Amino acid sequence: MRLLFLAVLRRHTGNAVTAQRVRDHLEAAGHVCVLRDAFDFESPADVADLIMAENVEAALALHLYRGGRLLQGRAAEQKRDREIVRLLVQSSHAGPGAGNSIQVFHVGAGARVLGPSSARSPSPFRNHLWRNRSERRRQPGREEQSHGPRPRGGQVCCRLHGAHEGDGAKAVDINRSADDLHVFLLICGLRRVKDPLYLVDAFSEWHREDPSVFFLIVGPEVDPVFTQEVKAAVQRAPGVRLTRELPQDELHAAARNCCAVVNSSVSEGMSAAILEAMDLEVPVLARNIPGNAAMVKHGVTGLLFSDPQEFVRLAKRLIRDPALERELVANGKEYVRLSHSWQVERDVYRDLIGKLKGGSED
Repeated sequence: MRLLFLAVLRRHTGNAVTAQRVRDHLEAAGHVCVLRDAFDFESPADVADLIMAENVEAALALHLYRGGRLLQGRAAEQKRDREIVRLLVQSSHAGPGAGNSIQVFHVGAGARVLGPSSARSPSPFRNHLWRNRSERRRQPGREEQSHGPRPRGGQVCCRLHGAHEGDGAKAVDINRSADDLHVFLLICGLRRVKDPLYLVDAFSEWHREDPSVFFLIVGPEVDPVFTQEVKAAVQRAPGVRLTRELPQDELHAAARNCCAVVNSSVSEGMSAAILEAMDLEVPVLARNIPGNAAMVKHGVTGLLFSDPQEFVRLAKRLIRDPALERELVANGKEYVRLSHSWQVERDVYRDLIGKLKGGSED
């Protein structure tokens, strides 16, 4: 089946990573996937022209607003002598309990309806983390191992030392022993929706009281103007460090050797950093917003905070309570195993497109 797939393909975003992964699923099932950036089109009429030019049999959109609006109305049907099945894939949580369902909507007279389906779609693991880890587990003679007790940040500092030297940002030069170091890691692109400065003041105040705690922000410079604002704030903030994005293996090593992975976003769909942290057996401290609360059950799979002061209180509790850390890690790992299987997602897309194909031949 020849499919048009509309998605937001801006670099360093979850939608772009998800789109590449879903395209892999579709192509692995034998379909031809024409992937296009939703931002390249202004109206459904523009998409209708593309549908005609590419001779597609079905159109999919990742993200109901950015992509789905381009498949609404009859514009995509008016220039063809047959109907186009239009499938809208919801890529973000609408709120607690909403899940990440694959949904099919009736968006025009004559459009075929197949849903909604309640099949749960996994997270956008960057670079197919879940598949790669699963393949390594299947290698002969290789056993899945727990990371066990994790050092409190020594390797993080060793890997990142001097990462920003020469570009005006503070070097990552934490010179303390691993036994006397507590690093909290925020992984995000530097843009306002990720709100990387949300915890900076409170964390700096905590660092003044306890010099062993550090807040490390790692991520690409997505918004150049905002990036300069972040760098300036970090320069003034004791206990806070900033470095650009890292290769996947180094980022995972940093995560394994920190006290917790932090999410402070104003808004999230489904945070890959949170789910990767759970899979890597690292505690999660996340801002209490609908997207995060849909994945992180407070006190069970992670900890949720509503303001910077609560973050500091929870972080202190995590440091002094190893039993809590072990419980969060075990529950988070199990949550990922049960709810975010890469193979299950592939099967869902294969079956869904199979239904579309079968229905279009009726």
